[in-house]
Amino acid sequence: MSDQNNAKHSGQFRIGGDIEVNRLGFGAMRITGKGIWGEPANPAAARATLKKLPDLGVNFIDTADSYGPYVSEDLIREVLHPYKGTLVATKGGLTRHGPDIWAPLGRPEYLRQCVLTSLRRLGVERIDLWQLHRIDAKVPRDEQFDVIKAMQSEGLIRHVGLSEVNVEEIKAAGKYFKVTTVQNLYNLGNRQSEEVLDYCDANNIGFIPWYPLAAGELAAEGSVLSKISSKLKASNGQVALAWLLKRSKVMLPIPGTGSVDHLVENVGGASIELNDEDFKALEHAAK
Repeated sequence: MSDQNNAKHSGQFRIGGDIEVNRLGFGAMRITGKGIWGEPANPAAARATLKKLPDLGVNFIDTADSYGPYVSEDLIREVLHPYKGTLVATKGGLTRHGPDIWAPLGRPEYLRQCVLTSLRRLGVERIDLWQLHRIDAKVPRDEQFDVIKAMQSEGLIRHVGLSEVNVEEIKAAGKYFKVTTVQNLYNLGNRQSEEVLDYCDANNIGFIPWYPLAAGELAAEGSVLSKISSKLKASNGQVALAWLLKRSKVMLPIPGTGSVDHLVENVGGASIELNDEDFKALEHAAK
């Protein structure tokens, strides 16, 4: 295992207080087809990318039953089972009817089906981190939280996470189970979940920013980001990841790709140390 380019340099976090992972993880959405639908365009590259994860110290993988659907979970099991030393987290609660189409379905019987089928596809007896992909506004949220609590009590789920929620929703779910992670859209260019991140930070809840590499106009030539990247001899994406990691001790970025080269580049972001001046410059530029 390479010591120079290794996710361990991102630091560690204990999900739920008892599962330690390296903070820079891997999002397994991009090992599917266009529109997150069907098989990947290059199946061999997708498998090679998954196979490379342990070599780079990436021991936290985030997937969902809706990626493909099912394709991502199936590939992860094929390549990495029995996941020695790796936490595979998955999500449920969205249905798929075509490329780029996502519909929440939070009926308790469906959420139970999501968990049971993910258990089978991943080849495990318990999902160590299962996340509600979205709270379905058409179903009373207490019914959704209650069935999750029941599945945790049955031993089907070890830890529970939520996705795209606000602070009030985290607190409401907390009456049913301990919320151990929150997965919201957040990156250098989009800071709409700042309040949620601060709450997670204060309560030691893992914060999983999805779409972590996006920087928007901040990545333009001559921008603050591009100047800092040039100074550090790093890519804009690597510096964006380094900024996230420095932003909070509970931050768990999960950049995704179906390319080994891009994976290696992303993991390189774990070794970049931003000084306070550069961190504040990026913070100011983003606002």
